[in-house]
Amino acid sequence: MQVFIFLADLIIHNYAKIMLRGSIDMRFFHQFILSIIISIFFVMPSFAIKIGLIDNVKDTKIAVSSVGAIYDAKTNKEIYRLKPMMRYTLKSKRNTIAIKLRGRYYSLGSNDIVIKTYEEGFVLAKNRWYRQNLIVQKRDSKLTVINDINIEYYLMGVVPSEMPSSWNKEALKAQAIAARSYALANLGKRASRGYDLNDTPADQAYGGASAEKQSTNIAVIETKGQVLTYNNKIIPAYYCASAGGKTLNSGAVWNVDLPYLHSVASFDEKIRKNGHGVGMSQHGANNLANMGYNAYQILGYFYDKVHLQIIK
Repeated sequence: MQVFIFLADLIIHNYAKIMLRGSIDMRFFHQFILSIIISIFFVMPSFAIKIGLIDNVKDTKIAVSSVGAIYDAKTNKEIYRLKPMMRYTLKSKRNTIAIKLRGRYYSLGSNDIVIKTYEEGFVLAKNRWYRQNLIVQKRDSKLTVINDINIEYYLMGVVPSEMPSSWNKEALKAQAIAARSYALANLGKRASRGYDLNDTPADQAYGGASAEKQSTNIAVIETKGQVLTYNNKIIPAYYCASAGGKTLNSGAVWNVDLPYLHSVASFDEKIRKNGHGVGMSQHGANNLANMGYNAYQILGYFYDKVHLQIIK
């Protein structure tokens, strides 16, 4: 019932806007009200995602913010207790992962380990703090470091890494929904390396808990579980920094015409093109938000005939 009340409120709110504004609002109204439908769809109780932080290195440093431990990933048996705020070096050694203690390396007896805190805390890799757990795997005599994390916590580290946290709240919310959609549509993309996505703009920039800001955390929380779908499938909601005045059809870039990615004015004509130019322009989204459009109108404009669904 709450979902339908929410939808009704949005229709009334946006219809009132249309009565007060010019013709461009009709495009937003048609795409938002007629194309974006709020619905509930259950996929699994809680999404977790694995993000590749470091790949193919001989050694790496880790730490925990509060008392934690290293566990064998296969047996869940505790191997070694970690002291808070102390950095430890892990190294690929023979057939296992080894830890450096008092100047010497000792085998952990496993080539697949999990690092986590006993109570809620943070784990460190790449000189950054991350929420929840780290996985360290030995692959081809080298180490891979992965952040195993809930999707919503992951997004708290993505949104401020992809969009300035000082931008309009509605643009930040649109970014959160687009980033959530992209991530879930691409689960397993890099499964051959043991994770879903990496932490760079090749997938989505992700700075972990160290990158979090209050404004972007609020944007993630207020859009919790919201994704864009087409034909009941979550779409990889591509976005770029700027499109230089007009976005491109997906087929112009990747030779694949996606029905929800058509060329439209990007409202960023004063900004030099930066990125592939497909999907939502981040600068355009912020400009539209500053003009008074909300996150759902912005998304309905850049992504054609999509539905907004809530995953739980």
